[in-house]
Amino acid sequence: MLLFLLITAIAAVATWLTSLVVYRVAMKYKIHPPLRERDVHSRPTPRLGGVAMFIGVLVAMLVASFIPSFQRVFDEPFRILTLLGAVTLIVAVGVLDDLVDLDWMLKLGAQLAVAIAIALFSVQIVSLPIAGLTVGSSTLSISLTVLVLVLIMNAVNFIDGLDALVAGTTIIGSAAFFAYIWMLSQNLGQQNATFSLASLLTAIVIGVCIGVLPLNWHPAKMFIGDAGALMVGLLTAVSAVAVTGQIDIAVVGGRSQILPAFIPILLPLAILLMPLLDFVLAVVRRLLNGQSPFAADRKHLHHRLLDMGHSHFGAVLIFYSWTAVVSVGCLLFMLVPAWGALLFVGGGFLLCAVFTALPVTGRLWHSFLRLVRVRSQEMRGRAQLTEDDREPHEETRA
Repeated sequence: MLLFLLITAIAAVATWLTSLVVYRVAMKYKIHPPLRERDVHSRPTPRLGGVAMFIGVLVAMLVASFIPSFQRVFDEPFRILTLLGAVTLIVAVGVLDDLVDLDWMLKLGAQLAVAIAIALFSVQIVSLPIAGLTVGSSTLSISLTVLVLVLIMNAVNFIDGLDALVAGTTIIGSAAFFAYIWMLSQNLGQQNATFSLASLLTAIVIGVCIGVLPLNWHPAKMFIGDAGALMVGLLTAVSAVAVTGQIDIAVVGGRSQILPAFIPILLPLAILLMPLLDFVLAVVRRLLNGQSPFAADRKHLHHRLLDMGHSHFGAVLIFYSWTAVVSVGCLLFMLVPAWGALLFVGGGFLLCAVFTALPVTGRLWHSFLRLVRVRSQEMRGRAQLTEDDREPHEETRA
């Protein structure tokens, strides 16, 4: 565990120091795009945080390559070089998009090229947690891997609209995913999962996200941009895919009936619940409007939370809360009886739902009170009119 903490710390420090340099250079030479209609910030801000995160990844990988415990990860150098080359390409495309706003087809083409290279020469989905099913066809394995990588890259990129949103949710989800890998390796005897590519990448991703937070926290001085979001999405997806080739599904399922056997798929999906939900809603919305599924707009989930009345920080906390409840809930299925995990998830969902709807319920409550006051005033007015009408009749009888 200490080695992973070391790698995380190295990635964090390298990212933080590089981010300071990148920020100063960007501000000195005004390397920042103009404000867009869908932006929620009010002043031009550099979008080069992804460059600092990329340097953090390279430094951490370099240090890990000299640590004997991680030698098994680097036994196949072509596999690692392919992965780093893919990360370099996606970061370069992301930086160009942050600076000059590339056409969406070009970005999608780059994502497909990166995903295909990784699927061919680095990692593949080789098994599924469905009765120990093995993906027998290499074509199917490559296709599934490419689909997962592209989907997760775009899902993470889609939620990159608020300060520290991607970095914070990734830290929470990746910490849960690392805990899952660690429990498998320590408690279920799958030692090959301890110092694996998945665990190493997860530790590095956590580190670079921590390192960029000081400048990315609200109010952000620098954004991670498409470069950072796409890179984080890619590395998170690669970690999830790598686990399918390193975890014995039969051992996982055999320990506690059915649900734990699905954790290798459920947990990555849980970590990315909010990004994936936002991605699906955005694609459906744009297709129904006759737009490209990658057309930019201001109708993402984080935009809707702001429109509901949440503060910037409140909207970010909502994303953090949903991610934490689902991620921890998945882990609990391996630690406690199913009813305990379901109770935690159900209670967490209820609290998150209340927190999410708080501005709306507050407005509804104030509207209800306002309606009650108006009705009360109307009733008092009618009563007063009735009394005024009654008084002349009494005087006439007198």
